[in-house]
Amino acid sequence: MTSEEVMSWLSVVTDPEVPVLTILDLGIVRNIKITGEGGDAEVKVHITPTYSGCPAMDVIAIGIRMALASHGVKHIAIVHQLSPAWTTDWMSEEGKAKLKAYGIAPPNRKAYQALGLFEEEEVACPRCGSEETEQVSQFGPTSCKALYRCLTCKEPFEHFKCH
Repeated sequence: MTSEEVMSWLSVVTDPEVPVLTILDLGIVRNIKITGEGGDAEVKVHITPTYSGCPAMDVIAIGIRMALASHGVKHIAIVHQLSPAWTTDWMSEEGKAKLKAYGIAPPNRKAYQALGLFEEEEVACPRCGSEETEQVSQFGPTSCKALYRCLTCKEPFEHFKCH
């Protein structure tokens, strides 16, 4: 068994809060260590939560265990790694495209970094593409998202915040 094989097995584990994203799309899998061989091999998966108190991490850890066990791995260790802190820079471009297709505005690091002291981030509507949007609430159903409304198509949407 190789780290590449383990990564391919983990590609089916989704985020319970945003089910169109896999844990690989999110970039929360930081390292895989394999020790031993055959049935005695241990697979240690290092994961970093999107927020230090993310309630989805326990469900994600169960998903990782189930994915590995389905491939015959008996000895599994999940390591929660808090440093360095997760950043939206770790998300894959495919994951950002999946978010947009799902109706959630993806993070835009370039726009976020260019903000002046009192400027607000411009967030494009994932439905119609308009940048005529307004923030309704800094926090959405989860800490990693904010609520917005499109002033063009009038639809509400969530925005996956940069951090």
